[in-house]
Amino acid sequence: MSCNYAEGLSEYENKGVLGVPEIFDSPEVVDEKCEKLCEMIKNSRHVVVHTGAGISTSAGIPDFRSPKGVWTLEKIGEKPSMNISFDEAVPTKTHLALKFLVDKEMIRYIVSQNIDGLHLKSGVPRKNLAELHGNMFVEQCNICGCQFVRSKATSSVGQKLLGQNCKRIIARGRSCRGKLTDTILDWEANLPENDLEMSDYHSSVADLNICLGSTLQIVPSGNLPLRCKKYGGKVVIINLQPTKQDKKADLIIHTYVDLAIEKIMKKLGLEIPEYSKETDPTKFGGEDNIIPIPWDIEKEDLTEVKELYDIYCKNFQKKKRKLLQKNGKNKNFKEDEDENSSV
Repeated sequence: MSCNYAEGLSEYENKGVLGVPEIFDSPEVVDEKCEKLCEMIKNSRHVVVHTGAGISTSAGIPDFRSPKGVWTLEKIGEKPSMNISFDEAVPTKTHLALKFLVDKEMIRYIVSQNIDGLHLKSGVPRKNLAELHGNMFVEQCNICGCQFVRSKATSSVGQKLLGQNCKRIIARGRSCRGKLTDTILDWEANLPENDLEMSDYHSSVADLNICLGSTLQIVPSGNLPLRCKKYGGKVVIINLQPTKQDKKADLIIHTYVDLAIEKIMKKLGLEIPEYSKETDPTKFGGEDNIIPIPWDIEKEDLTEVKELYDIYCKNFQKKKRKLLQKNGKNKNFKEDEDENSSV
């Protein structure tokens, strides 16, 4: 996201492969591939979308590893020309379309590597969103772990104290004695347990994982879309640069994410809604709000996706073996099993 965020992180040498040239499919090819993706979405029972920095560049927030990305330019002593503040940035067409598709239950879950808060601003419910690397508009108690929405982006990164007390009321008006910190991870910090667990389960249950605007270099985030391959699912990537997982993808679209999303929505017969402050939690909540807005993953949401995992993934190989035996194709099973187990 922004240079200010990048500058707040600690020094780190291994920032991945930088500045790889972008690839552009022809308009005809993009249209053909978007048509194919539409059919995949329509025929899927559980679609999960994985988002990276590339979906926020049209909001004025630079990415990291593109030819003009933060880390790429840093290597030659330069900074991106665009660098809007997080407070001023608003959700892009992609963010708004994803929120709409979540509401329509055409997308079941979003796994985000982004810390810019644009999914939150678009109105995506917490039960449908994992934020693996944190959120500039979310603070967390260092004792009870409860999270709350902020009206302004944090001034720090790296899970540092913000100088405020926890807003959770325990009993009889007494609040938790914890202190609030930002939720932004520094290099090699542990990912938030609940977000990662939800992401892992949803990515496995999905029969279609769609990756938007990410080179999928950071792990474990970049490996999550492949979880579904072990259970017969498919992976689609929309990105201008080659990604780490291209060889295992079922479809790759090389174009701007917003352009692809616009085409897909049109082919689905749907309109992308406009951004509205009325559905943006950062505009009616935050640190000064009398009634804090919680941003916690609920236990029942985790229980629900675990149950789906038991239905679709548990004992998948045994079920596949029985099906192949029934159809007289058991001789091919060992080969398929070996291929899946490598994911």
